[in-house]
Amino acid sequence: MAEEGDRLYVVTADEISDRRRALGKLLIWGSFGLLVAMFAVQWLAQAGTLPIDFASWRPTLYAALFWAVCLNVAQVVLYGERGKRTLFVLPAALFVIFVVVFPLIFALSIAFSDWNLASIDGRKFNGFDNVVQMWNDPFYWNSLKNMVYYTAAILVEYAVAFGLALILASEIRARKFFRVAFLLPLMLSPVAVSWMIGKSMLEGRFGPIARLARTLGWDRPAFFSEPEIARAMIMIMDAWTFIPFMMIMLLAGLQAIPREVQEAARVDGASGWFGFWQVTFPLMLPVSITAILIRIIFKLKLADIIITVTSGGPGGATDSVTSFIYREYRDRSNVGYGTLLAIVYLVLIVLAITLFMKLVDRWMNPRY
Repeated sequence: MAEEGDRLYVVTADEISDRRRALGKLLIWGSFGLLVAMFAVQWLAQAGTLPIDFASWRPTLYAALFWAVCLNVAQVVLYGERGKRTLFVLPAALFVIFVVVFPLIFALSIAFSDWNLASIDGRKFNGFDNVVQMWNDPFYWNSLKNMVYYTAAILVEYAVAFGLALILASEIRARKFFRVAFLLPLMLSPVAVSWMIGKSMLEGRFGPIARLARTLGWDRPAFFSEPEIARAMIMIMDAWTFIPFMMIMLLAGLQAIPREVQEAARVDGASGWFGFWQVTFPLMLPVSITAILIRIIFKLKLADIIITVTSGGPGGATDSVTSFIYREYRDRSNVGYGTLLAIVYLVLIVLAITLFMKLVDRWMNPRY
């Protein structure tokens, strides 16, 4: 028992009777056994072994939810006050298991199967056939190569966003107006940007930019017919949409720098370009890394603009991995192969982000 005046109360173990302990174990293992049994019955029914017809996997879902509730209740039954503290973490952990782990396991089972929605045969296990198909698929590797180009363009976006942030952080006229104006592209959805710019302004026959290009001497302006030009246009539209996001983060970082630091740097002679590289840029590194990392995550999901404007063309020149996988589902109804591509892409993303974070940590915190 805590001393008088001491506000740190230590939770002691409750005296749990044998009957109560047995009830807690019964809740856990009984509900888990019900879940396993329901899953086995539904799996055998799906395989045609049992003459039972289930319309969906909903009974197993209900059994899983029942097990989750019993598991939480059993913590209090078994451990008393200590078990109540577990309830602050356990529901969130179970939610992650249900929403992330179980669907990922199900996706793995689909990835190694031949499942075309246009076929009447349904899903069939095909081993490593999808892996072999992926290895020999030039369009998939081309989409991965395009993602390298798209991701590398983030460095240019960062430079532009940093420049805009520096301008908006300085004492200029109509600063509030420009801050709102520069944020407008971020308020638009990528699909709206695709139609407004890609389908309207860059339209080859009647678009205003195409007319201007003909006036300047380009006889047949085609912004999405040549692979290099089409890829560049996709980069520009995506950058126009998301540069304001990086700009607002960098602007917040610039405004958080104490004025005393900048004034002291000016007194010491570190002004202008030298002051930026020696004072401002190093202080902005944590914010810059965060902005770049979040932008990379958004870039790796690039699909809306490509699907709306080019559908991956010409000849897959503008395809991202996400848009390519989307077309595998939509156009070819190839669920098994598309799921395998998505899982491989997920693994590559995790490895790339992990490597990026390790390199950043080694750069910012060198160990001698």
